[in-house]
Amino acid sequence: MKKEYKQLAPDYRLLLGPGPVEVSPRVLNAMSKPLYGHLDHKFLDIANETMELLRYAFQTENRMTLPMSGTGSAGMETVMVNLLEPGDSAIVCVSGVFGQRLRDMAGRCGAKVISVEAPWGEIIDPEKVREAFKNNSNIKLVAIVHAETSTGVKQPLEEISRIAKENDALLVVDAVTSLGGTDLKIDEWGIDACYSGTQKALSCPPGLSPVTFGKKAIDALNNRKTKVNSWYLDLSMIQNYWGQERTYHHTAPINMIYGLREALLMVYEEGLEERFKRHQLNSDAFVAGAEAMGLKMIVKNKEHRLPTLNAVSIPEGVEDAAVRKYLLEKYGIEIGGGLGDFKGKAWRIGLMGESSSRNNVILLLGAMGDAFMAQGHKADVGDAITAALNVYQKC
Repeated sequence: MKKEYKQLAPDYRLLLGPGPVEVSPRVLNAMSKPLYGHLDHKFLDIANETMELLRYAFQTENRMTLPMSGTGSAGMETVMVNLLEPGDSAIVCVSGVFGQRLRDMAGRCGAKVISVEAPWGEIIDPEKVREAFKNNSNIKLVAIVHAETSTGVKQPLEEISRIAKENDALLVVDAVTSLGGTDLKIDEWGIDACYSGTQKALSCPPGLSPVTFGKKAIDALNNRKTKVNSWYLDLSMIQNYWGQERTYHHTAPINMIYGLREALLMVYEEGLEERFKRHQLNSDAFVAGAEAMGLKMIVKNKEHRLPTLNAVSIPEGVEDAAVRKYLLEKYGIEIGGGLGDFKGKAWRIGLMGESSSRNNVILLLGAMGDAFMAQGHKADVGDAITAALNVYQKC
């Protein structure tokens, strides 16, 4: 007997975790449009506009700025496999899960990896990077995470960029959780190669990874002595599809690019400065409310907190999984648990893209207070909401 399947009808979720986050109906509508072929001139016009809008979001004039097929980790691998060859030396900065992943990928490329580390929840000290250069020679690149999604840390980049330039090394930056949500100046800060993801502050479904390569990074790619150790992610070939030649490499994910173009258009319409202000305001309001409820933020230095990803310490006696389950079942709200060293010790709350709103901040604070009281813990919900509203009143 033939098995019956119901038509797909996912339940509603308010996505306030580390990603994916809420997606605008405009983006979903764009993704439902009829397909063009990947070499159709009308689709290529859309692809060109997508690259233009990506340059706006990255704040760069780099011609090689394009969406790679795959999620943010594909962007990370794209940058590393295209820039590193066996025998190269690389400094990799590690202060969380995604720094660890960068280090792993550099090693898989056959590079000699010099690890510069910081405690989780803290930034990388530029002087440690300077020291790594002093103690090692012929460093090809420095790789660092701008927005460490596992800890909520926003890493200052300008001093580390200067150190890399002083030593004629490339600067590679992970901006998966910062692009479109907090300031990221590729050209002004001297970033040679950068990658991100669509499902974070750009508020598009997962499936593409925007990357940008500056002239020095392109020169490194063009002067390789060995083939890139990935056919699918080889930019020496892919750039010919996204450039003037339009040489076929692999079939572009047409409807995902429709969606990304629409999401980037929304970024453009809002304006970067206003968008950054919105993300910072909603993060500040949430933090004020959380602290009024007695919660503590993982990142102690306010200047180093990501506005897009708020990492909260789980209080003593509060059960991590029970709170997340309660929020999901009673309110349809998803927040993220901790990763790595912070597993069971932190909640990761994403207020980015469409999810970064006043309504969501107030709803989440009330829902979290309810979840705490359901476990028999005190929760000053009124104080929390008042503290958040005070932040909004001051803006």
